[in-house]
Amino acid sequence: MSGTSTRESRSFRLLPGLTGHNVVRELLAGVTLLAIAIPLNIGYAQIAGLPPTAGLYALVVPAVLYALTVSSRQLVASPDAAAAALVASSIAGLAVSHGNYIALTLAQALIGGVLFLACAFLKLGFLANFLSKPILVGFVGGLALDILVSQVAKMLGVKIDSGGDFLGKVVGLVTGLPKANGWSVLIAAGALLVLLLGRRIAAAVPWALVVLVVGTIIVVLTDAPAAGVSVLGKVQAGPPTFTWPVIDWSQWLAVIPSAIALTLVTMGEGLLVSRSYGERRHYPTSPNRDLFAFGVGNLGAGITGGFFLGTSTSRTAAMDQAGSRTQLPTLVTAVGTLALLIFGTALLEDIPSPAIGAIVAVAVFPLLGIPDFIRLWRLDKFEFAIGAACFLGALLIGPIAGIVIAFVLAVVNVTRRAANPPIDTLAVDGDPAHSLLDEADPGTLTAPGVVVIRLAAPLFFANSTVFQQAVEHAVETTEASHVVLDMEAVTDIDVTGAESWQAVQDFLTARGADLSLSRVRPGIRDRLARLEIASGFTVFDTNRSAIAALRTDTTPRAG
Repeated sequence: MSGTSTRESRSFRLLPGLTGHNVVRELLAGVTLLAIAIPLNIGYAQIAGLPPTAGLYALVVPAVLYALTVSSRQLVASPDAAAAALVASSIAGLAVSHGNYIALTLAQALIGGVLFLACAFLKLGFLANFLSKPILVGFVGGLALDILVSQVAKMLGVKIDSGGDFLGKVVGLVTGLPKANGWSVLIAAGALLVLLLGRRIAAAVPWALVVLVVGTIIVVLTDAPAAGVSVLGKVQAGPPTFTWPVIDWSQWLAVIPSAIALTLVTMGEGLLVSRSYGERRHYPTSPNRDLFAFGVGNLGAGITGGFFLGTSTSRTAAMDQAGSRTQLPTLVTAVGTLALLIFGTALLEDIPSPAIGAIVAVAVFPLLGIPDFIRLWRLDKFEFAIGAACFLGALLIGPIAGIVIAFVLAVVNVTRRAANPPIDTLAVDGDPAHSLLDEADPGTLTAPGVVVIRLAAPLFFANSTVFQQAVEHAVETTEASHVVLDMEAVTDIDVTGAESWQAVQDFLTARGADLSLSRVRPGIRDRLARLEIASGFTVFDTNRSAIAALRTDTTPRAG
C-alpha cells in the first residue's frame, strides 16, 4: 500500500501517469512519435492544400495545449488524413469565391475550437454516440479512398486536380497514366517496399523517416528533379508566430458548416478512441474534458498557422505499442519539431513527393476499413448498408453532405430499432416458470383470463402503435379479461405514447376487461399523472402478486 502511495506521490500533476520509473520509456516513445509525425504531417498538409509548415506548426503549440489539458493519457491529437481531406474539399470551393485559402483554414480551426469548447461547457460529449461504428467506418473510408487516389497520382508523377471531386480525380489519374514518370514510380515502389517489409522485420523502427532520408539522398545524388521527379521544395524556416485570419463576416459564416462537420467527426472518433484506451489501460477519462482539450488545441492551431486538429488513431496505436502511457511523447515531438523549424528546414527541401505519397498511402490504407466492412456484412446487413451509404456519400457527394447523411442514417437506425422493441406476452394458464413470473416457483399457479405483457423499452412515438397492437392482439387471442402490464423496463412515456395508452384503456373497457400494472419504476407514476392517464388501473408490486389477486377476482378494477 505504501509503495503505491509513493508512486502516486511522484506523479507529475500536468502529465498523469508519468513517474520517475517510466520517464525514460516515455522520452524514447516521444522520439518515435517525432519520427512518425513529421513525414505524415507534411503529407497531410499537402492533402489539405497547405504548405508543409502548416502541418509542422500543428505539432507545436496546438499539440502542447492539447496534451496539457486532455484527460486521455494516450490519445494523440494531430491533423489526420480525414481532417486534411475535409479541409481540402470544404475550403477549395470557398477559396475560389472568398479568396485567401490559408486564412479560411485558420478560421475553420478557430470556429472548430469554439464549437469544442461550447460542447464541453454544455456537456455534450454524449453526441459522439450518434456516430456509430458503421457510420465512422463508412465516412472515414470514403475520405481515405479519395486521399489514396491523390497519393497514387503523386507516386506515379501524374498531375491531377487534387481539389476536385473523386470521379474527376479518377479520370485525371487514368488519362494521365501514359505520362507517368518512371523515376517517380521507381522511388515510390522502393518506398512502399521498405515501409511494408520493414514493418514486418522491425516494427519499432521509424521506417517513414528512413524512407524520407534515403529518398532525399537519392534526389540529391542523382538530380532527380531534372528527370521530372517532384520534390517538396523550399520550406519556410522559423518557429510558428501568432496570427489571425483577416477575413470578412461572410467568409467566417461560409466556413461554419465545414467546421461543424470536422468537429463532429473528431468528436465521434476521438471520444471513442479515448474511452477504449482508458478502459484497456485502466485509467479514467472524461469526454467533456477531452472536448475542452480539442477546443484549446484548435484555437492554438488557428492562431499559430496550423490547421484543424483531429485524432490520429494510428499514432495512438503506435504509442500504445511502444509502451507509452502519458502525453510526454507529444511534448517531446513539439520540442523536436520546433528545433527542426528553427534549424533544419533546409533538410526538407529535397524530399521526393513520390516518397511522401507512399508514406501517406500506407498510413491511410487501413482507414478504408475493409476488414470492418467484411465483419459488418457478416454480422448485420443493415449496419453494412449504413456504412456503405456513408462511404459513397462522403466519396461521391462530398464530406459535408456525407456528415448529414451519416446523422440521418443514425436517426433512422435508432428509430428502426426503437420501433420494434421486445414485447413479451404470457397467458397465465399453469406455466409459472415463465420469465415474467418474477419470484421463485411456489407451485402450480393458474389464472385463466389473465395475460401479462411486458414492453422492454420506453413508450414513445416510435413504438406506441406497436405497443397498442400487441396488447390488442394478446387480448383478442387469449380472450383475457385481465391485462397486467409489467412496467419494469418502461423508463419514460411521451405524449404519443400516452395517446396509445389511452387507446388501450378504451379498447379494454369496450371489451369489459380491466388493466393492472406491476413493477412500476419510481417516477413513472408521476409521469402518468402529468400525462393525465393515471387512472383506470390497479398497481401491484410484482407480477405474481397481480396474478394471485386476479385469479380470484374478476371484477374490473379502477386506479
